[in-house]
Amino acid sequence: MNLNKVVLAAEDSLSEAVATQILTNLGFEIENKPQQHRSPHRGGKSHLSKRAQEFNRSAAGPHYFFMLTDLDSPQDCPANLIRSWVKGPLHPRFFLRVAVMEVESWVMADRGAFTTFLEISDEIPGKIDELPHPKEFLLSLARRSRARKLREDLVTEKRGTLNPGPRYNPCLIEFVQDLWDLERAAAVSPSLKRTVARLQSATSALS
Repeated sequence: MNLNKVVLAAEDSLSEAVATQILTNLGFEIENKPQQHRSPHRGGKSHLSKRAQEFNRSAAGPHYFFMLTDLDSPQDCPANLIRSWVKGPLHPRFFLRVAVMEVESWVMADRGAFTTFLEISDEIPGKIDELPHPKEFLLSLARRSRARKLREDLVTEKRGTLNPGPRYNPCLIEFVQDLWDLERAAAVSPSLKRTVARLQSATSALS
């Protein structure tokens, strides 16, 4: 029996891609999810919050469960979010992880690779988790890309407001799958580093 099988749920396709890279890099095998657990592309944060208690109970079975959400607001903290979703003791085989502030922070935390991908000369802050609005910051970087097609795919602007472009998620997923390095990113993002450490502690217990 493979003791490292894990059921994955995430807010959206980008979060799922990041979570997949994390889990596979650390030796987990993502289980083909039964339909009732297949939430990465539907429902977003509210749907995940409703499933957290179920996942926490299910973690007593043969699989690990991994759920990835965003913090979103600087007024929140991961511990409070987890408590409010689980409403009880967190099972050690349920990894409810929170990207601070958003999953885009984890994507940009591989700073050199991301600036190369965007074809920009801007410096990405070293304290990436302290950015209050990572997605807005990413869009501002993408607008300055020297690659026209990438600009058009990632960002649109209307009346001075930047919004995700028509291929925002697909483009970033391609970066995560092909260029993003977990070790480099975890060295910059404390919340990602904590997630890696938590998963490593689980696999170490099995060795």
